[in-house]
Amino acid sequence: MEQIKKLKELIASAETDADKFFSKGNNAAGTRLRNTMQALKVTAQEVRTAVTEEKNKK
Repeated sequence: MEQIKKLKELIASAETDADKFFSKGNNAAGTRLRNTMQALKVTAQEVRTAVTEEKNKK
């Protein structure tokens, strides 16, 4: 569940930076957005792996 909480925080951060980048043209926000999206990808893969491991234990 800790990883789900982290995903929620990353999504909130991405939403803020996406707004700054797309509506205000802030290039630094675009860089942060790309970094956040990469972190989301990695965290989502960790969740997938954990779920698969738990499923296979049963």
